Amino acid sequence: MSHPVKIAIIEPSIIIRSGILSVLHRLNTIQMNVFEITEAEQLKSSLSWQKPDILIINPSVLSLFSLQQIKKEVANPQLKYIALQNSLSDSATLKAYDEVISIYDSAEQINEKLTRLIIEPEEEKRHESLTIREKEIIVCVIKGMTNKQIADKLHLSSHTVISHRRNIATKLQIHSTAGLTIYAIVNKLVELDDIKGVPDAADS
Repeated sequence: MSHPVKIAIIEPSIIIRSGILSVLHRLNTIQMNVFEITEAEQLKSSLSWQKPDILIINPSVLSLFSLQQIKKEVANPQLKYIALQNSLSDSATLKAYDEVISIYDSAEQINEKLTRLIIEPEEEKRHESLTIREKEIIVCVIKGMTNKQIADKLHLSSHTVISHRRNIATKLQIHSTAGLTIYAIVNKLVELDDIKGVPDAADS
């Protein structure tokens, strides 16, 4: 993510809230802007106005309204919700959240959880940015087809195939056939059984 991650925190206890803020500010692997929401009544308006990327919230705050209500009214499908667990919570309640942070988590654990929430959507965006034609070309490439064979199969010029492959490499930051193969399997562009062998490098 090129811009700093915007994180909102709502936790009634100033001691716990200050502790979380202190830990977040020590995480130098993530660029972030953090702000506090001190009252539950301000939650919806603050989320609509501030538009954070991640909300860290004590589930007990939601006695006034449900998480589903917030998601619906805020209408921001990109917003990730992290439950801040400082006591025993119902597991069914926690399932509604994208992640759970315990007050007993180490700084490294919190860093890993935040990083996972930040990186995975970026991977999904890159996958969604591929065109149907580019996905077809990836499948052809990992099946060992040359640029000319791909061009003949898809009724394109070799120059167009090369241009598509250059765009694919730029979007995914993957520059080898082996890397594309792993990407295609993970993103279900192909089945593992469809691949008989993986070349060491992309065909020219």
